[in-house]
Amino acid sequence: MDKTHHIPLHWPAPANVRACITTRKGGVSLAPYTSNNLGLHVGDNPVSVAQNRAALCEQLALTKTPQWLEQIHGVKVVDAKSDGLVRTADGSFSKEVGQACVVMTADCLPILLCDEAGTQVAAIHCGWRSLAKGITARALEKFSGSPKKILAYLGPAISQPHFEVGVDVLEAFFESALTPAHADAIANAFISAQRPLHFYADIYALARAELNALGVTQIYGGDYCTYAQADDFYSYRRDKVTGRMASLIWLE
Repeated sequence: MDKTHHIPLHWPAPANVRACITTRKGGVSLAPYTSNNLGLHVGDNPVSVAQNRAALCEQLALTKTPQWLEQIHGVKVVDAKSDGLVRTADGSFSKEVGQACVVMTADCLPILLCDEAGTQVAAIHCGWRSLAKGITARALEKFSGSPKKILAYLGPAISQPHFEVGVDVLEAFFESALTPAHADAIANAFISAQRPLHFYADIYALARAELNALGVTQIYGGDYCTYAQADDFYSYRRDKVTGRMASLIWLE
């Protein structure tokens, strides 16, 4: 594995904030997980996953065990620890140098957060359920200081043309609207599909709307599609049985 198998992150994070988002390339997993699968819960050979994770940690020179999670599409955000325990949550937060926060995705939206001072970081897993339930607010509660001092990077997720959802998804987001302006932004993130009561949802726009409503205005990324870019990314909606990419952030 080498850095050519990571996507470039273009955002003005402090120099001591390190971040990495993997692609599907550069690992040892066999089809259909070809090849850099980092998820243990998807049916891949656990030995291959362990090799992929170890190679990632070595390449990034991580001296502490990253905080791997059992993600359940909820809103829990835990403090990341290096004790090797897998915690059930959809996000983690750290102020500890060298402690990486990690989320895994294959269509859901990974969001990486840091403060301008370079003293706090978090990674959150935003499927539509977690996003509508308010996981971004839970993550921001972990940070000291104003949301205006927080930077957010939106990692690779499924794009609007490939993300058809039912009316229940639209309703869930409208129920979570924090202000009339937030509700307007939510409405603009959905376009009607051909099937009755179905819509194409823009998860990037929904995340930006949520972050803006919470006071975060420094938002970057959001320009990939896991579904369409099959050579680079895993997609659960496209392939069903597939691997997971990892999005990591830590303090150096």
